[in-house]
Amino acid sequence: MEETKILIANENLEESKLISEKLTEEKTNMNVQITTNGRDAVELIRSQTFDAVILDLVLAGVDGFEVIEEAKSKNFKTKIIVISALSSDTFIKKAVAMGAEYYMLKPVNFDSLAKRVEELFSQDFESNMVVTKNDSEKSIEEKITNIFITVGIPAHIKGYQFLREAIKLAMEDPDIINSITKKLYPSIAERFETSASKVERAIRHAIEVAWNRGKIENINNIFGLTVYTNNEKPTNGEFIALVADKMLLEV
Repeated sequence: MEETKILIANENLEESKLISEKLTEEKTNMNVQITTNGRDAVELIRSQTFDAVILDLVLAGVDGFEVIEEAKSKNFKTKIIVISALSSDTFIKKAVAMGAEYYMLKPVNFDSLAKRVEELFSQDFESNMVVTKNDSEKSIEEKITNIFITVGIPAHIKGYQFLREAIKLAMEDPDIINSITKKLYPSIAERFETSASKVERAIRHAIEVAWNRGKIENINNIFGLTVYTNNEKPTNGEFIALVADKMLLEV
């Protein structure tokens, strides 16, 4: 059986070892190498040919994007799986545009990752096939996006990203909505490297944009009852809680 060479570039060495064990426990033809440094990953790619590279975007030396670029320029057939805690659409789209076949959010389910690797080398695999999230995460992201589109919140404004993150945090911890200024805004601010006050203003602006577009009927249809009129506008906390509650009921 022909050997499959895989490089794992990930600063979390223990995680990489567990991934390697999972990949090789049933596939004796897997040759897995591990590095925790981006620059070392580039050097390994230059000196060897890998069938697949599994990598995080946050790496010492050079970042994951440079590793992807090097891998694809060395051999465009090299498959790329990104495993990262970075969930921003900007990072996902960039990785995909550079040739990543899969983008999986950490913490990664090792069984799912092993399945993705197996799919990469199956005869039925399509090179343009991309999975950006694990199934449950992808479903939540899609539902929130659909709500935003329906109520008229445009994707290009900052409040869009902040509001989506706020809804996910409220789903994970419903009580956080009672500490919106002390916990919710600061948590989002830390993730996006901004201030809590900017998060609050951007979310408020996003809601105002939706109301100014006059899609109140769409908003009421989403929740199945008349919640608001044209003269009423929810606070940030009310809107976040309302969407989060709807999402939780549908999970």
